[in-house]
Amino acid sequence: MNRPELRGAHRGFTLIELVISSAIASIVLVAGYVCLQAGIASQKMIESRSDAMQGARVALARMTADLRAATPLSRDFEFVGMRRALGEIEAGNLDFATHNYTPRNPHEGDFCEVSYFLDQDPETGSYSLWRRRDPTPDDEPLTGGSREEILPGVLGLAIGYYDGFEWFEEWGDADGSTANQDPTFLASNEYGMPEAVRIRLTVDVGRTRNRGGGRGGAPA
Repeated sequence: MNRPELRGAHRGFTLIELVISSAIASIVLVAGYVCLQAGIASQKMIESRSDAMQGARVALARMTADLRAATPLSRDFEFVGMRRALGEIEAGNLDFATHNYTPRNPHEGDFCEVSYFLDQDPETGSYSLWRRRDPTPDDEPLTGGSREEILPGVLGLAIGYYDGFEWFEEWGDADGSTANQDPTFLASNEYGMPEAVRIRLTVDVGRTRNRGGGRGGAPA
């Protein structure tokens, strides 16, 4: 007795079905790869921004600590803040003295000359925030000591100075021409110490190499 053959019991995939399945699988794989790449790119961007923000916070914390312990630099240069430009980059410059210093060598005290400024890297063309420190006061308070890189990848440094009534873009006299003049005949931002200092630091998130610490120890 012959058994009736079940229709479709041994039916396989057709060529069209295989092609469609392969196409769908390829689309799924490509979509997954694109999503993975997008996720990796987003993670790198977030990490880069996080590093830049952390580096900027550390740099501003150092500047703040020095400024809170600020003291007159010398008789001729009490506090000097200059507005400069390096090409299209706003590059403010600060010179003052601070007691925020721990003596490291004999004959040193907690009095230290400090400068903050931007300088260009000749290899990359980018700008970095540098700090000059000199714990051995002399007749040239605006030079000497050693310098260290505080933050790379800086796009601008703008500094404002407050006399208690209004803000100024510059403070003091880098030439020392007002040293022996009567303060009553000088503008309020030409002598003495400012009541407050405002700092705006602009950072390139793509070029920040580390978190607030870079090259150091170079002579100023």
